[in-house]
Amino acid sequence: MEDGTPCPLDTSTPDEIIAAIQEAGVVGLGGAAFPTHVKLKVPEGKFVDTLIINGAECEPFLTTDHRVMLEQSDDIFVGIRYLLKVSGAEKVIIAVEANKADAAEHLRATFPGDLNGSVELLRVKYPQGAEKMLFAALLGREVPSGGLPLDIHALCCNVATTAEIGRLLPLGRGIQERVITVTGPAVKRKGNYRIPIGTPLRFLLEHVGVEEDVNRVFLGGPMMGGAASSLDISITKGTSGVTAFTDSAAERTHSPVYPCIRCGYCVDACPIFLDPSLLGRLAANQEFSVMAERHNLMDCFECGSCSFVCPSHIPLVQQFRAAKAAVRKAAAGKTGAT
Repeated sequence: MEDGTPCPLDTSTPDEIIAAIQEAGVVGLGGAAFPTHVKLKVPEGKFVDTLIINGAECEPFLTTDHRVMLEQSDDIFVGIRYLLKVSGAEKVIIAVEANKADAAEHLRATFPGDLNGSVELLRVKYPQGAEKMLFAALLGREVPSGGLPLDIHALCCNVATTAEIGRLLPLGRGIQERVITVTGPAVKRKGNYRIPIGTPLRFLLEHVGVEEDVNRVFLGGPMMGGAASSLDISITKGTSGVTAFTDSAAERTHSPVYPCIRCGYCVDACPIFLDPSLLGRLAANQEFSVMAERHNLMDCFECGSCSFVCPSHIPLVQQFRAAKAAVRKAAAGKTGAT
């Protein structure tokens, strides 16, 4: 791999660092794949006092971030220095769930003495790794409805994204590969692999080996990941994991959908206190604007908790994704019309 134009930490300006991140093609590697250079642009009138590095990784089955924290700590701390310079944050907190105590101990042992920050262990619970949950747990701050982390003077970056910034920018390289967890009951050689972006999913599964009764393959984990419609698709920058299930392990995915019985389980499970039952009924009637304007649809970060606990097996998250896409399309249409 040839090196490009390096982006020296000491002499580069924040704007030059942001441009280098954009040139490197770095996006959120936790699964969202949101362009990192866009997230790092702090608008005039806003400021950041705390940078949070997200190593919670609460999605079941996935251990990508865990391995990155254990094996790429030097890259992580270089990446943190770039992020601190860009954001202007005064301190950094690396958030790690308690079931990854070895990673937390390793990071604490290698934590540079001149960095103002700490490594914090969090309770093991789902969805602890969501940005909004981290801000509440670590800072006691709540992102306002419809707002952004900058509204509470905080910035969150995935630990694998941070490591890639620290690995790529000093050499002027672009992102060409990433660490991916390949796992699930149907996978024979489970593990974390550094995979070139663009690798066909079928080729990857043939390499690790799968059981004959493989039933469903998720890009990501079973909670927030999406089922692959075909094996003839490629691994992307946003693919944090590949999870494959067998017929026996996928019984729930074939369960029939029944009407909502208004049991309230989904309401209790929602980490941001929405009413998934009501939103689901509105989605069924295609009342998308009502969902967004009156019931905070866009605050949903699609953790899947409501769908998981629903005794009627209603695909609530899928309904919300479709509704949000319709809202965005309508908003784009209005913008284009003006």
